[in-house]
Amino acid sequence: MKQPNLSYIEKLANGDEKFSKSLIEIIKKELPNEIDLYCNNMKNTNFENAASDVHKIKHKINILSFKQGYKVALMHENSLKNGNNTYQEQFDKVLKTLTNYIQLI
Repeated sequence: MKQPNLSYIEKLANGDEKFSKSLIEIIKKELPNEIDLYCNNMKNTNFENAASDVHKIKHKINILSFKQGYKVALMHENSLKNGNNTYQEQFDKVLKTLTNYIQLI
C-alpha cells in the first residue's frame, strides 16, 4: 500500500511554511478524534454514522495525498451507506497507515 505524503499540502502552501504547519497540526489534532468516533460507531454497528465519519476522514486522506487510501475510503463509505462493512478490514489498514504517518510528521 502506497504511503501518505505532504505533496498536496506543499502545493497548497506554495512555500508558506506557517500555512503548511498549521494545516498539518489541524490534521494531527482532528484525525485521531474522527478515527475514535468511527471505531465507536463501527463497534455499535451504527453504519450510517460510521459512513459520515469515513466521509470526514476521507478528506484528510485526500489532503495527505494517499490516493489508494482514498479509494478504499470511498468504497467503504458507500458500502456502509448500503448497510454492510465489506471494506472494513481494508479501511482499518488505511487508518493504521494514517495514524503511523501523522505521528512521524
